[in-house]
Amino acid sequence: QVQLVESGGGLVQPGGSLRLSCAASRNIFSINVMGWYRQAPGKERELVATITGRGGTNYADSVKGRFTISRDNAKNTVYLQMNSLKPEDTAVYYCYAGPWSTSPFDHWGQGTQVTVSS
Repeated sequence: QVQLVESGGGLVQPGGSLRLSCAASRNIFSINVMGWYRQAPGKERELVATITGRGGTNYADSVKGRFTISRDNAKNTVYLQMNSLKPEDTAVYYCYAGPWSTSPFDHWGQGTQVTVSS
C-alpha cells in the first residue's frame, strides 16, 4: 500500500495560481498511472489530470491549457500546477495512484481544499 498526502491548497483570487503536491510514502517508479481528481460541492468526483510512468498526460477539457501535471519519481511526488484559476475550480482535490504489482488497488489521498474567490 501507499499513503498519499496532498498539500498546497488554499484560498486564491480568480486568475491566480496554486501548485499542489502529492507526496507518496513509497517509491512511485512502479506505479504507472498517477493523477488528480476533484470534487466540488454537490457534484461527483471527476478526473482533473493523469500522468503515466512514461510521461503521457490526460486532462479534463475544463482545465486543459491552464493546469499542468508532472511527476518526480526520484522525490516520490506528483504535482499539479494550476494557473488562471476560476471560481468553478473550487473543490477538494485528491491525489490518485493506480495499481502496481504488489498492490492491485486504487489509492487515494485525503484531499486538499482549493477555493477560488474574490
